[in-house]
Amino acid sequence: MLKKLLVCLFILTNSNHVKSSGYDVFSYGYFDYVRWFNDGPKADEAYDFRYERRFGNSVFDIGPESENFFYLKPFAGIELTSDSASYLIGGVYLEDNLGTLFVGKKSNFLLTPSVGVGLYDDGSGKKMGNIIQFRTTIELSYELESKNRIGISLGHISNGNIGHVNPGSEILNFSYQIPFN
Repeated sequence: MLKKLLVCLFILTNSNHVKSSGYDVFSYGYFDYVRWFNDGPKADEAYDFRYERRFGNSVFDIGPESENFFYLKPFAGIELTSDSASYLIGGVYLEDNLGTLFVGKKSNFLLTPSVGVGLYDDGSGKKMGNIIQFRTTIELSYELESKNRIGISLGHISNGNIGHVNPGSEILNFSYQIPFN
């Protein structure tokens, strides 16, 4: 497993996508936040720490060239919880300027939906029913004058019913995003 991970990291860091522009995303939030709202704080609550590298190059384009929203771009990341769970993920994201989307004039607000698949290790955290987990996320971010961004995202991790149980988990994160070249 470790050899496969090292090979994947080597390929990822030596691809054309790494030499492109994009964003390093640092997030902090709450893992399984819906349970917290339903049951209140518990001794087994978990905090979520996430790092993603979002590459600026499009993997492939869908739709008209004039619509940036239809460019699927890759990302890779790792997510860790305060109860030792870990999630190594890769996937694609779309990014659109909300001003352009709704009123035809660029604004500082961006909408970023994403979907990915990865390997999950429960640690001492929530038992998710399978090592393979899928994640969908929607994020709203604001671009600062420095081109850094702040954002809030809602995500859902689940095994898509390929495991013997599928409890799923919702994640609420706040992020700080730094551009890279």
